[in-house]
Amino acid sequence: MSAPAKSTPLATSTPSSTTPIPTKPPSSEPPTFDFPREYHFPPFFTLQTNHATLRSQQEKWSSLILSYCRYHRIYRITLSYTDTAHEDLFHNRRLSRSLRLSDAREILKFMQKEGRAEPVDSGSNSSSGGGGGELFWIYWRTPEEWAAMVEEWVEETAQKGAVLTLYELTEGEGTRGTEFHGLDPELLQKALQVLVKRGKAQIFGQEDQQGIKFF
Repeated sequence: MSAPAKSTPLATSTPSSTTPIPTKPPSSEPPTFDFPREYHFPPFFTLQTNHATLRSQQEKWSSLILSYCRYHRIYRITLSYTDTAHEDLFHNRRLSRSLRLSDAREILKFMQKEGRAEPVDSGSNSSSGGGGGELFWIYWRTPEEWAAMVEEWVEETAQKGAVLTLYELTEGEGTRGTEFHGLDPELLQKALQVLVKRGKAQIFGQEDQQGIKFF
């Protein structure tokens, strides 16, 4: 990961009393993700053999992956030699160290046991980009947690009994400012199915014409 850009120092000359002090224009560069200190040590990229040390390492990697995906609002990642979309997550260019694909898979299996990751297609390990990679959901919020947020919004906005399209839930003006605005459509489906099973909602229609009614 490249170092964050240094801020431009303020001018040291003193302006005249009649000249307005110029304000610094806002930076056009988005803020960068702040990697934890472990990411900057070479041993972090090699899974350890000692059980206690390995457990701690897996927990730290899990925390990093969840934080990284939440920061960038990433809902799924691909484990593949050819997919470089999130290369900086598993590859530290400064150290010239990378987490092996097999080790990354072990970490995601650990996260799966903790309920924070899941294969997108556990039967066939769906590929992405033709590289034969394994696609995983990353649950920085689980479907149950997303469901709770939607249910809270329904209560606060008096939407019980209302019929909404799934598009309105994630892209409509009414949900702008909520954390589930812009949520991955498939993950939204998983969250809504939680409410359906609890008798809190009913989904009807097909594909992009689906709607939902809350009870």
